[in-house]
Amino acid sequence: MTTPPFTPVTDADIAQVSAQLGRPARDVVGIAARCVCGRPTVVSTRPRLSDGTPFPTFYYLCHPGATAAASALEAEHVMVEYNEMLAEDESLREAYAAAHESYLRDRESIAHVSEIDGISAGGMPTRVKCLHALLAHALAAGPGVNPIGDRALERSRWSPETCTCTGDASTGKG
Repeated sequence: MTTPPFTPVTDADIAQVSAQLGRPARDVVGIAARCVCGRPTVVSTRPRLSDGTPFPTFYYLCHPGATAAASALEAEHVMVEYNEMLAEDESLREAYAAAHESYLRDRESIAHVSEIDGISAGGMPTRVKCLHALLAHALAAGPGVNPIGDRALERSRWSPETCTCTGDASTGKG
């Protein structure tokens, strides 16, 4: 079993993620994507939290700019459009199902949690439910793995190529 590509988490990363989230970061096992400035954008979280709770969301979006962009797309009801696309496009459905399998493999490489067996995030493999989770997966896995996450990233008003977090570390805003 291979380990997903992420960098080891440092105490400074945990402090930054906690500031980004406005709460203590929980059970982070790695940083799956970073801003061009080096700050965390996506964390990888243990599939079972330290309190014993199963946690299917392996890739968790923590960057305030990326989170706001995903929220804006959801407010614009982009998920409805993406669900319609899934219903109409067999090749998109197949690629989305493959993204689901990729997500499961990545999480399983850290730990097996029977309660969340076969459950990924964001509505995969059959619907679009949470663009935050799908955007996080797209950023962590790279282009071409999660077609819905890729579309959301392309459509968002945020880019991983442009730092928006060089100012106040507690808010992530420049």
